[in-house]
Amino acid sequence: MALFDTTGFRLIEQGLDIVNQNKRVISHNLSNIDTPGYKCKYLYFSGVLKDKLNVSEDAKFKKELHLSSYIYTDKYTFDQPDGNNVDSDTQQALFVKNALLQEALANQLDSEFTIMRSAMSRQ
Repeated sequence: MALFDTTGFRLIEQGLDIVNQNKRVISHNLSNIDTPGYKCKYLYFSGVLKDKLNVSEDAKFKKELHLSSYIYTDKYTFDQPDGNNVDSDTQQALFVKNALLQEALANQLDSEFTIMRSAMSRQ
């Protein structure tokens, strides 16, 4: 068993993967805010997390979830006359929410390292 192959580290790693993909989706939306006809995209965050947590221990390394399959396009909201439906305020709020989640995961990672250092210093 590798030193960092623990459930805590794996969950944090998977969470950071999801957060980074979500950041890319939100950034893509914001960069297309003035593109006529552009439809806003979202990452189905809870669906990804649920599926990742449902993967059995034996299949964790065999089954890799493709995050791109969890991205959906909002085809039903029309905010602008040119067909673009990116709302700047909504996207910026999602970006901040995502950044807070990333910070929480980084803090959890720091806690995992603190626990590991503490255990090693008692040897």
